[in-house]
Amino acid sequence: MEKAEGAFLTISELSAELDVPQHILRYWETRFPALRPLQRAGNRRYYRPDDVQLARRIHHLLSVEGFTVKGAQKALSEGEGRTPPPPPNDVAPETLLSQLEMVRAMLARALGV
Repeated sequence: MEKAEGAFLTISELSAELDVPQHILRYWETRFPALRPLQRAGNRRYYRPDDVQLARRIHHLLSVEGFTVKGAQKALSEGEGRTPPPPPNDVAPETLLSQLEMVRAMLARALGV
């Protein structure tokens, strides 16, 4: 049975979702101060939705983008590598298309294409 969106996750649930061992999540807690799950009796960890989102972001930076822990710390503190929020649903397709074309042009200039 899957939990509702926004429900707290245990360390084992988050570990399974990210496919990383539990000790890695505990290590991340020592290296990323913003990652602070609730701890109940017996040191049981419960990750709030914000903690889950941050853990997903850390995992993405380390495993997908290839950052080192120090690089991921810097990227998170400087706001780099964060996924931009999705556009509101009421944005006209023409506006979205023009924004995407602008981004493509900036990327082309940056790559020298």
